[in-house]
Amino acid sequence: MSERLSVFKTYKLFVGGKFPRSESGRVYEVTDSKGKWLANAPLSSRKDARDAVVAARKAFGGWAGATAYNRGQILYRVAEMLEGRREQFVAEVADAEGLSKSKAAAQVDAAIDRWVWYAGWTDKIAQIVGGANPVAGPYFNLSTPEPTGVVAVLAPQESSFLGLVSVIAPAIAVGNTVVVVASEQAPLPALSLGEVLATSDVPGGVVNILSGRTAEIAPSLAAHQDVNAIDLAGADAELSKALQIAAADNLKRVLRPQAVDWSADPGTDRMTAFLETKTVWHPTGSLGAGGSAY
Repeated sequence: MSERLSVFKTYKLFVGGKFPRSESGRVYEVTDSKGKWLANAPLSSRKDARDAVVAARKAFGGWAGATAYNRGQILYRVAEMLEGRREQFVAEVADAEGLSKSKAAAQVDAAIDRWVWYAGWTDKIAQIVGGANPVAGPYFNLSTPEPTGVVAVLAPQESSFLGLVSVIAPAIAVGNTVVVVASEQAPLPALSLGEVLATSDVPGGVVNILSGRTAEIAPSLAAHQDVNAIDLAGADAELSKALQIAAADNLKRVLRPQAVDWSADPGTDRMTAFLETKTVWHPTGSLGAGGSAY
């Protein structure tokens, strides 16, 4: 019996719920921490970034308009699907970050748990950042959070999966759609995540994942007039400064890069960073001869 040829995986982008190759046709070599070749990843172009923004904008209305409870169910489904493919992600994270199998497993388990954690927050965050405001007059005055819109996310460079999940999940949990630029040196766990998202009830376009040169893709996202916010987690100091200047052109919300322990309790900061507050006034009306109001 002849020896079988290896069947290598073809990694693709994840845009609009589909798996296109880069429109440029380019790829680049991805290696492990010891320089061993792992795969060819798509080298995204500015056109790919623009296509991803179009997909994210198209998906925004439906995702933002879904009930918080429904978004929570969908995020929990992502965790379910990841649990079923745990071993694949352990192997990819181990190769990407040069970790032992046990340490990679701990990273993957933490990432799965984080999806569950944010799934639980979807219908609770409004109680933390919204509420009824006391006003002098016969009015109801209610402040409620709403998603910012399309968020560009530069995934952390050093944490290929746990850090990736930690920047995607909070943004979509509160109703935003995202265009994610994966870790440049370790994009494979991110591209595999796209395969999970495609089969886990997440509507197409809610999460769009690009791989390639961060410094090549990010400027077009920072300057894009239909991107409402940008998370600079994966940008170095020089790139971050240039992107903040570009983002100022349409007053994007900007989350600046900072030192983060991705394994620590994430808190609510990354959810509230991409929320707007809508305040509504409504007259209460008067009741009875005495003019009492309710």
